[in-house]
Amino acid sequence: MPATDRDDPAADPEAQRRHPYLFRAVTRRRKPRLRRTDITVTDEAAVKRAVKAASLGNAMEWFDFGIYAYLAVTLGHVFFPSGNDTVQLLSSFATFAVAFLVRPLGGMVFGPMGDRLGRKKVLALTMILMAVGTFAIGLIPSYASIGFWAPALLVLFRMLQGFSTGGEYGGASTFIAEYAPDRRRGYFGSFLEFGTLAGYVAAAGLVTALTTWLGSDTMEAWGWRVPFLVAGPLGLVGLYLRLRLDETPAFQKLESESARASEAADTVETTTKGDLARIFREQWPTLILCIALVGAYNITDYMLLSYMPTYLSDELGYSETHGLLILLAVMVLLMLIITQVGRLSDHFGRKPVLMAGMLGFLLLSLPAFLLIGRGGVPAITAGMLMLGLSLVCMLGTMSAALPALFPTDVRYGSLSVGYNLSASLFGGTTPLVITALIGATGSSLMPAYYAMGAALVGVIAVACMKETARQPLEGSPPSVETPEEAAEMVMSQAPEPRF
Repeated sequence: MPATDRDDPAADPEAQRRHPYLFRAVTRRRKPRLRRTDITVTDEAAVKRAVKAASLGNAMEWFDFGIYAYLAVTLGHVFFPSGNDTVQLLSSFATFAVAFLVRPLGGMVFGPMGDRLGRKKVLALTMILMAVGTFAIGLIPSYASIGFWAPALLVLFRMLQGFSTGGEYGGASTFIAEYAPDRRRGYFGSFLEFGTLAGYVAAAGLVTALTTWLGSDTMEAWGWRVPFLVAGPLGLVGLYLRLRLDETPAFQKLESESARASEAADTVETTTKGDLARIFREQWPTLILCIALVGAYNITDYMLLSYMPTYLSDELGYSETHGLLILLAVMVLLMLIITQVGRLSDHFGRKPVLMAGMLGFLLLSLPAFLLIGRGGVPAITAGMLMLGLSLVCMLGTMSAALPALFPTDVRYGSLSVGYNLSASLFGGTTPLVITALIGATGSSLMPAYYAMGAALVGVIAVACMKETARQPLEGSPPSVETPEEAAEMVMSQAPEPRF
């Protein structure tokens, strides 16, 4: 039978008043017993709706960013003065990186807002801004038409994209983590990165199809606009799905507890949650760990999923379509196995699976790029698969591991700040840095060395993090799938009978 407040002497105010010393001695000896009302029993249908809405938003985010990465060469010709192709490409990648410079600002605005107002409202707002920014890029006239206003407008709308994205990943991963049952958080969280791969696959597929159908000249004339304009309808679909969701159970419980505390102590709610200064003051050690993990993850992610087609075309002389088709096949394979990686992280733990991915990049990056440099579809595919299988260990695990680093009342804000600071410094700059390093050294192996350096930092960060698989999120009650599991959890804490 589930325990109640009546079963627990610590919950009886009159007993505390009559026996204060006894009460203090008892509370020092033991933790409060877990009650049935403390445990969240998840609704599987609601969990699936939450996962679908969050993942679609993430897919749209990376569809938008993937389009820009895969059209980098074309956009360089459209928006920047003609002349040196390398300068145009660097200008295009610099504009790609601009969006990441404002991501921390978006994280600092939307993250605490999500802790204060709720995850659902902020995720709907970020979806709207992302769709507007992407759609607007598709309407900008070329440099040949309006001169320097073209790159200026491109930078403006890329900044809007980056600002909105600052609240997207932290909110989406928090949303899924707080909805999912503790024992399956890795599995459900992996769907967020399934959305990432789906966005990249959709972007690569659309760009490849348009380039094949229209040809390079027509793509440069007007075909490049089509993928950006598609973002408008996609954004409306994502917004509709998100507005239909309820707030996460963990946030609802935090809301009710904050309301009771406010009534009792006459305090302002914003002093307990949604406080940016408090995040930096109290969470700075975990923020540093988060930045290191995300930096290693983002460098390897953007190197493979964003930069690789450009590397194959500019450094190895393959056509843009050729590189995209190989990457497309690799990403489809990763989509087929990513949820199984999430299951593995639930079973074996986050740290072993993450460590496998980091070590994979540390040990296999150089052999992979040597294979890719040999040329030929089999060698390139084998090299990209080596990198892809290492990456999927991180993709399938990070979205469950990162939210668990922070307590519920500052989770959205802390994760948004840490993730976007790291993404700004290391993620969006990856194509630009690698292109510059190759230009400075003349070595086509610089991407491998850069990935290996990132992976070494990642290995150290994973070794320092705590294991969170199958455990409640900090600051949240345990979350289970069935009432029977909740009852079993309560009974497991009952004292053994004495005879």
